[in-house]
Amino acid sequence: MRLTWAQPEDLVPAEIAALREQGADEAGIAEIERRWADAGGATLLAPSGASATPASPELRAVARGVLGELQTLQEPSATEPDEWEAIVATLPSAPALPRSVDVDRIHGAWLGRSAGCLLGKPVEKIPRAGIEEIARATGNWPIRSYFTAIGLPAEIATRWPWNRRSAPTSLVENIAGMPEDDDLNFPILALDLLERHGDDLTSDDVAEAWLAALPAGRVFTAERAAYRNILDARPVPETARHLNPFREWIGALIRADVHGWVHPGDVRAAARSAWVDARLSHTRNGVYGEMWAGALCAASLVVESGPVALDAADAVVPPESRLADAIRVGRETGRSLAAGTTTTEVALDAMHDALGHLHWVHTLNNAALIACAVEAYGDDFTSAVALAVAGGWDTDSAGATVGSVVGGLLGSARLDDAWIAPLQDRIATSMPGGPTRSIRELAERTAALAERLGGAAQREGRS
Repeated sequence: MRLTWAQPEDLVPAEIAALREQGADEAGIAEIERRWADAGGATLLAPSGASATPASPELRAVARGVLGELQTLQEPSATEPDEWEAIVATLPSAPALPRSVDVDRIHGAWLGRSAGCLLGKPVEKIPRAGIEEIARATGNWPIRSYFTAIGLPAEIATRWPWNRRSAPTSLVENIAGMPEDDDLNFPILALDLLERHGDDLTSDDVAEAWLAALPAGRVFTAERAAYRNILDARPVPETARHLNPFREWIGALIRADVHGWVHPGDVRAAARSAWVDARLSHTRNGVYGEMWAGALCAASLVVESGPVALDAADAVVPPESRLADAIRVGRETGRSLAAGTTTTEVALDAMHDALGHLHWVHTLNNAALIACAVEAYGDDFTSAVALAVAGGWDTDSAGATVGSVVGGLLGSARLDDAWIAPLQDRIATSMPGGPTRSIRELAERTAALAERLGGAAQREGRS
């Protein structure tokens, strides 16, 4: 059996890459990498998460020993801390934003997240060049609508096959509501958790909810590693650090939105809530990614432009972190796009030149792309989600986050019906409680919780 994101021989090259990204001792990494290669192990992780050839029992045993050695090379960082108090010590003051609750804007955020995710679903795992070729061949370049297979030449379909699991329900000719996706399962789960626990939510609460609600086969990368660690009775934050080379990938960032939506305008509270969630499975920039996205979602519900929302979210990112650098790349590129001094192709080239060496589901490259899209097109839903998907990294997740933020900025009343009508006010889900959720009802629940948490904060003097 080949289980992606879990096989010891596949974790080794991923851990080597993770340690190098984090600036661990290069001499120690290189010596272990040499011995691993001499034993016949791969030194590069396949994009799919698993090597094509099953490992022998002997190589798998070597992999387990090598992973133990690599584990000892993880070290804390003063500029990229993991604990909340240490993170806050690096941050500037949080901006003073309105704390109003607007149901229409929250509804727009839920709709936008769904539509952006749906746009990216059929082309997930297809690189940038393939996405453009498909879109051009079907008269959808620049991207202005959901993808279609109608009129797609057979040779292009063969060269760039759709995401087989997603395409049957995410091509425009087949859409009948938002199909099930982890990018929507996690927000639904977060809403359930926060309704139950509010700002008293703990990482252990999140772990228990995962075990109760999430099948192990429906979580991936860092979440799959953390799930294994939870079952092994490892405590938080060891759940994020033990044999988890995906600890700075995008999995936490996609769980952020509700933490922001229930704290509109309060970017520090949104980031704190997101941190509680993220630390179960992520460290360093993986944690900051969720904090940043949560703050961005919180700001999007009360400010009037993408750049202002991004300014507010910057206040929860450690300024010397690699995530801060990646966001700066994205924002600078987005400013050039907004000013008309560069083209989409040149903008995407710049981000791929800076961050294209990272795995396609890493936090840093996708955060740069999200920041670029929001900076350039915070008032243009179509252009924003189109850029997020055309970038060719984590198409459904980046599209979902950009859609969420721009949907929150605009509100549901200003979203184009061509994006919204196919959703049919319905999200399919594997969460307990029934196979579908009404998007409007989710928005109303979110707004009610935001009112409750905001009132509690005022009573306790935290607002």
